[in-house]
Amino acid sequence: MNSLSSSLRPALVMTVLFALLLGIAYPLAITGISQMVFPGQANGSLIRDSKGVVIGSGVQGQAFTTDRYFQTRPSAAGKGYDGFASAGSNLGPTSSVLVERVKADVARRHGEGVGIVPADLVTASGSGLDPDLSPAAALAQAPRVAQTRGLPEARVRQLVAAHVEQPTLGFMGDPHVNVLALNRALDALRP
Repeated sequence: MNSLSSSLRPALVMTVLFALLLGIAYPLAITGISQMVFPGQANGSLIRDSKGVVIGSGVQGQAFTTDRYFQTRPSAAGKGYDGFASAGSNLGPTSSVLVERVKADVARRHGEGVGIVPADLVTASGSGLDPDLSPAAALAQAPRVAQTRGLPEARVRQLVAAHVEQPTLGFMGDPHVNVLALNRALDALRP
């Protein structure tokens, strides 16, 4: 019995110590450091309008549904771009539900005048919250946006080209366009 209690006490002390250290002290320290060094990113990379009202995040996508804007890729998160339901659809390539949804999205894009439909215009991301599109997906929407807004298509294409972000360090990731940033720049254009 004495051996059990002498073994149990250090185990309990270490459990409580590491719970306090790794469950409270470490997260508080990392949160404090991130708030000091990267406050914008630590608070969600929020984007505000000229009045200071939050209109979105640079790292979480949101749905744009009107023809006046570049539209994001489909989202499987809840009812679409729901941060509380971030997840993929878990539908595999043989799923008839996925095939029918993609066929409907391709037909809709063809109806908008898109010829060859880039994959990210009809497929959801793994999280369902992707804020970016490929440059090809943004350029495919340029004719629709230009026509709806009464802008020259060349001007809209130049805007897309100006918002292409290159891979980190030149090799990590793919070129991409942040849809919210692109749409904000689009709103700033004068016809």
